[in-house]
Amino acid sequence: MPTAKNTKATPAPTSPDRRRELLSIAAEVFADQGYNATTVRRIADRAGMLAGSLYYHFDSKESMVDEILATFLDELWAGYDAVLAAHLGPRETIEALVTESFREIDRHRAAVAIYQKEARHLATQPRFGYLTDSQRKFEKAWLGTLERGVTEGVFRGDLDIRLTYRFLRDTVWVAASWYRPQGRHSPEEIARQYLSMVLDGITLRA
Repeated sequence: MPTAKNTKATPAPTSPDRRRELLSIAAEVFADQGYNATTVRRIADRAGMLAGSLYYHFDSKESMVDEILATFLDELWAGYDAVLAAHLGPRETIEALVTESFREIDRHRAAVAIYQKEARHLATQPRFGYLTDSQRKFEKAWLGTLERGVTEGVFRGDLDIRLTYRFLRDTVWVAASWYRPQGRHSPEEIARQYLSMVLDGITLRA
C-alpha cells in the first residue's frame, strides 16, 4: 500500500484563516525542533490532522518555511522602508528601526527564531536566495544610519561602526528567544528600555 507521502495531492485552495493557522503551528514546530528535525507528520500531529491531509494545503515543509520567512521579511521591510523613507535624523532612525524590530518580534516571534537558526543553511538553496538579499539590505540600512550619525556628529566619532551594528542587531533580535506576546511589556515599551540603555547608558550622570 502506498504511503500518504507517495500519494500526496496537489495543494487545494484553503481559507486564508486556516492557512495562517497552519503556518503559525508549523512556525512554532520549526522554531522548537529545527528545520531538519521537523517532519510534515510532526506538524500535522501538532495541528491535529493526518500528515496526508496537510499535503492538501502545502506541497512540502520547504513550502511552509518559505512562506513563513517570506511573510515575516515582507512585513519587516514594509516597516523598515517606511522608516527609511521618512528621512529622520540618525538617532531617530535607529530608534524607529529598533521599535519596528520589536513589533516584528511580537508579530512573528517563531519566524524570527527560524530565521536566526536556519537562514544561513537555507540561503544556500536557490529557492531561498532572497534571504541573502535581505541580509545585505538589512546591513546596509543599519550601517548607513550609523555612519551618517558619526558624520553628522550625532554619534561618537570613535565608534567601530561594524561592531556597533553587530551589537545592536544581536541585542535586539536575541529577544525572540524569550519574548512572549501579551507579556508584561509591550513591544514599544521594550524598545524604549533597550534604546535608553544603548543610547544613554545605565549609569547616572554626575
